[in-house]
Amino acid sequence: MRFDELKTPVYVIDEQKLSKNCSILKNIQDKSGAKILLAQKAFSAYSTYPLIAKYLTGTTASGLFEAKLAFEEFHEKGKTGDKEVHVFEPAFHDDEMEEVCGIADHLVFNSINQLEHHRKIWERSWKEGKLSVGLRVNPEFSTQEGHEIYDPCAPGSRLGIRLCDMPDKLPKGVEGLHFHTLCEQGFEPLRDTFYEFERKFGKYLPQKANSGASDKGATGTSALKWINMGGGHHITRDDYDREGLIELVKYIRETYDIEVYLEPGEAIALDAGYLITTVMDIVKTEKYPVLILDTSAACHMPDVLEMPYRPPLRDGYEAGEKKYTYRLSSRTCLAGDVIGDYSFDSELNIGDRLVFEDMAIYSMVKNNTFNGMPLPDIALMHNEESCEVVKTFGYEDFKMRL
Repeated sequence: MRFDELKTPVYVIDEQKLSKNCSILKNIQDKSGAKILLAQKAFSAYSTYPLIAKYLTGTTASGLFEAKLAFEEFHEKGKTGDKEVHVFEPAFHDDEMEEVCGIADHLVFNSINQLEHHRKIWERSWKEGKLSVGLRVNPEFSTQEGHEIYDPCAPGSRLGIRLCDMPDKLPKGVEGLHFHTLCEQGFEPLRDTFYEFERKFGKYLPQKANSGASDKGATGTSALKWINMGGGHHITRDDYDREGLIELVKYIRETYDIEVYLEPGEAIALDAGYLITTVMDIVKTEKYPVLILDTSAACHMPDVLEMPYRPPLRDGYEAGEKKYTYRLSSRTCLAGDVIGDYSFDSELNIGDRLVFEDMAIYSMVKNNTFNGMPLPDIALMHNEESCEVVKTFGYEDFKMRL
């Protein structure tokens, strides 16, 4: 069906924009030698995995369920098992570890305690050459302002091992180091963070090729094989310094002779999705008229309240900028379930459709059924004339969670 014929509310994934983003990332891989992974925590719409798999090295998972999804679905058609699966979680249940080790190519632990607690299980796969194990470290180098909830380097962070808590030599079997410190940021914070990582944790890296020293570094057994610089990189944003990223990755690979991984989530699906909604009612107030929509910030776009985040709205402007200003809200009972204040050139009416943009990331993976709100359908847009509904939800999807 056509874009404007879809039943609302509905998430629409724009395949052409998704392909454009992935092409940019593939170009980074080709020029720098980096290996780029899809961070599923931001975008897990697996109907698009065969498309993304044409461009990227693999996926990263935040636990067993995401790892299973990647293992089952992330591959080009007819090429099952050709992509890497990386897994990190702050702590793994004992009854998960066997299955995780049977799925993962890279497994990253958040502490020495977790590494050693699960050693008997992961070491079997490591000795067989089926699994590479790493540790997440905390460079203690914050580059964000105003969003401590998304800052893994904030004081008291539980994510990653501080240098003061690292052993002199890395434990047996550890082949990689991982850090993830960014959120929706450009190249410069990554560059600065890497140099801080290099300064603090450089003793664990293989000795520089021109030093004439042994390549064993501080691992005690063998040199590290890889580093993973995490996600939060807005690589596909127009103003991102992609040449700077290419040069940094080349410097790391040439200096230390190790693989370099990046695991963006947002960059892959940035601006590649929409949430279409319909105006159900208009309520007069002492300030702006309030539009009651068939979508919800609390249920369908949680980052609007959590971040907080103001989603782009097609043909919508800042409050007061145009003649007609409205407050956009929901049909839930939560008084604060408000998306924001927007203005328009023309007056809006019941039955009008609105299109929120940049709605692929952190929407489908975080939505919920509070108040018994129906979940939006999920559709793929091949082009404006050809949209395909790939998932619908109903009462059973609400009931089965309870």
